[in-house]
Amino acid sequence: MINEIRRSVKERAPLIHCITNPISITRCADVILAAGARPMMAEHPKEAAIITRTAGAVMLNLGNFTDVRGESMMISAKAAKENGIPFLLDICGSACLPSRRDYSAGLIKAAVPSVIKGNASEIKALCDSGYSSSGVDADPALGLAETESAAVTLARRYGTVVLASGSTDIVTDGSRIIRIKNGTPQLASVTGTGCMQGALCAAYLSGGNVFEAAAAACTVFGISGQLAEIGKGSGSFFTGLMDALSTITDDIIEKYTDTEETAFEKT
Repeated sequence: MINEIRRSVKERAPLIHCITNPISITRCADVILAAGARPMMAEHPKEAAIITRTAGAVMLNLGNFTDVRGESMMISAKAAKENGIPFLLDICGSACLPSRRDYSAGLIKAAVPSVIKGNASEIKALCDSGYSSSGVDADPALGLAETESAAVTLARRYGTVVLASGSTDIVTDGSRIIRIKNGTPQLASVTGTGCMQGALCAAYLSGGNVFEAAAAACTVFGISGQLAEIGKGSGSFFTGLMDALSTITDDIIEKYTDTEETAFEKT
């Protein structure tokens, strides 16, 4: 499944439209190139719909949120839905900033994303309006079971796929859940790795089933992090991460994949 998605992206080189924050925009573009796709970062409201209609998939990221990007994201989301183009919404900061939580809810109401992505705290906050946390990092007090419950609730509420990132990434469509255990704590030492994971997911959305694409992105990104682990420091780690993403093979993925899937009845 993972290799078929990767092969499809490399063969077709689809355009991946990203409206994301300037903190990680270059890194997101590089990840998309490493996947074999073509990045486009057009955030002007007059350009968003035009580019979206020509894209294989779209990533919308709420990091470093602004009014202009908010307007463009809404335009892009609606254009994606109207044209049957898969898109991912990364709800970055929604656990600590009510404005982003409200915006996320409004965008989802206007156009349900193919994938809703966030860390454990962000997914919990979108599920439970009474919950909040500090900063953009996930609250370590949230356990895996609580995160899974919130992710499943959101997936069922909106009829979509939810990706909750963390030491164990969780992907669910409300009727099944896959836990991706690949990765390394060193990923947290580099700015923008969550955004990069979302960009890779968008690239893979253009090449396969939504649930499988999200799981594939988490797996490949996590394995690449493991391969890049190094004692020198975060600079060398980032270089290794990009090298791993660019050169990873089917055999390496098969060797390192560490996932667990559970199916259950909808209630």
